[in-house]
Amino acid sequence: MIGLIQRVTSAQVNVKKAVVAEIDHGLVLFLGIQKKDTETSADKMLKRVLGLRVFADESSRMNLSLQDVSGNLLIISQFTLAADTQKGLRPSFSGAAPPDHAKWIYEYFVERAQFSYKNIAAGIFGANMQVSLCNDGPVTFALES
Repeated sequence: MIGLIQRVTSAQVNVKKAVVAEIDHGLVLFLGIQKKDTETSADKMLKRVLGLRVFADESSRMNLSLQDVSGNLLIISQFTLAADTQKGLRPSFSGAAPPDHAKWIYEYFVERAQFSYKNIAAGIFGANMQVSLCNDGPVTFALES
């Protein structure tokens, strides 16, 4: 499982010109699901995202987690993160989970996030989404579980 997180002041997801999710201060997680991913890898990723210290403390050091600042988390499925771009000019998606498996893991991840933390929003799996966000910092991290 591959996650790309961005610390944001706000973010919004639109599908067919309708807002389906939006947050203010928090994190946007773009989540790429690979063939080998399981509930265990989803649980590990969620724990890391909720606990990663990427928010400033009173000394302006990145020392606080999403939970510490009561921030919001917007989860967006993004299968392109699972692309292999090592050779040639066309990405290979052979490592990405098949749609049925990816949807199941994504929905499991969102459900566990909602159970573990109150400030959760999510995009729609498989939809053509337009994501707008204001990156705060900018702060962006790549994660793998």
